[in-house]
Amino acid sequence: MAAAAAAAAPSPAPCFPSTRHTLPGLVSVRVSRRVKVAVAVADPAPAFNSVTAFAPATVANLGPGFDFLGCAVADASLSLGDTVTATLDPSLPPGTVAIASVTSPSRPTLADRLSRDPLRNCAGVAAIAALRALDVKSHAVSIHLTKGLPLGSGLGSSAASAAAAAKAVDALFGSLLHQDDLVLAGLESEKAVSGFHADNIAPAILGGFVLVRSYDPFHLIPLSSPPALRLHFVLVTPDFEAPTSKMRAALPKQVAVHQHVRNSSQAAALVAAVLQGDATLIGSAMSSDGIVEPTRAPLIPGMAAVKAAALEAGALGCTISGAGPTAVAVIDGEEKGEEVGRRMVEAFANAGNLKATATVAQLDRVGARIWEDCSGRSNLEWLTWTLVGGEEGGIGR
Repeated sequence: MAAAAAAAAPSPAPCFPSTRHTLPGLVSVRVSRRVKVAVAVADPAPAFNSVTAFAPATVANLGPGFDFLGCAVADASLSLGDTVTATLDPSLPPGTVAIASVTSPSRPTLADRLSRDPLRNCAGVAAIAALRALDVKSHAVSIHLTKGLPLGSGLGSSAASAAAAAKAVDALFGSLLHQDDLVLAGLESEKAVSGFHADNIAPAILGGFVLVRSYDPFHLIPLSSPPALRLHFVLVTPDFEAPTSKMRAALPKQVAVHQHVRNSSQAAALVAAVLQGDATLIGSAMSSDGIVEPTRAPLIPGMAAVKAAALEAGALGCTISGAGPTAVAVIDGEEKGEEVGRRMVEAFANAGNLKATATVAQLDRVGARIWEDCSGRSNLEWLTWTLVGGEEGGIGR
C-alpha cells in the first residue's frame, strides 16, 4: 500500500475560494447581537465503515462554453464513470488517506499508469481535500479506485475519480458537506492535473448541465432542463490520447472582438436551449464554436470528417468533448444513435487512420452517487429504501 498522506496538515496556500458554508467541525455560537464566535468541536464520527461511490463521465465546454459549461452523461449500464470505495483504516495514522488499489477491468494496463501516492492521484487528492473540509483528524481512510474511463479521452476521467472519492469520503462521515464544498474538493484535484476549471468536476458532482459563473465568489448554476428532453449523446473515442496540457497550449492567445461576440451569443443560446428543452438549438449551438474547436480539431486526426459524418447521419450537432479526442454528437432520442456512431467511427478510420469506439449515452441528471454502503445495499436498493420511508438525510444527499 502506498504511503498515507495527511489530510489534517495545513495547506501550503489557499487552493480554492472559500464558500459561505460553515465547516462541519465548527459551530456558530451567538454571544451578543452583533458578534458570532466559531467554537471548535470534535471531528465528525463515522457513519459507516465503508462506502462505494460512482461518478459519471462528463462533456465539458459543449462547444462555445469553454471552461464554463459542462454536463454529465451515462450509458445504460453505468460503465461510463469511475468508482471509489472509501474504508475506515485503523492501521493508518489518523487524519491520513492511502490508496489501497487501482484497477481497471476493461483496460488492465491503465491501472499501472496511475500512481498509488495519494498526493499524485486525482482520487487521493480529492479524498484528502474532503477529509480536510470535514475536519476529520481522528480517523484514516483507505480508498480503492476502479477506473471505467480512459485517460486523456475528453470524458472527464480525472474529474470522475475526484468526484467519486470526495462523495465516498463525505458519505463515510454522514454526508455533511454542501455540494459546493464537494466540487471544491474535486477542483483541488483537477487543478493539479488540468488547471483550475470546474466544467468537468461540477457536473460530475451535481449531474445534468452546469454553468460555472465565477470562482471568487464561487458560484455554480445548475441548468434544469425539462424532463421531456430526450437528449442523447453519441460519444466516439478514437485510439489516441490528447493530453489536456497539450490541447490547452494550442489555444489562441488573442481573440478578435467579433469572434468573442459570436461565441458569447452561441453560448447564451445553448443555455437558453437547455432551459427550454430545445434539442435542435442545443445541437446547433454546440456546433458553432469559432474559437477553441478550430484550433484543436487539426490536432485530432480526422476530426473535421467525423463532425461532417455525424451531421450527415442526422445528428443535431457535433463538437469535441472537452480537450478531446472524443467527438460528441447530440441526437433527440436514441433511435439514430447506432447509425450516427457507426458513421463517426468510419470517418475516424478513413480520414484519421484511427480505430474508435462509439457509445450512446444519455444526460445523467444525478451526478456522483452512493453505489453501496457497508450494509451491502446497492444503489438501486438504497433508492428504493429511501423512497419508501427510510431514515432521512444520511448518505443519499
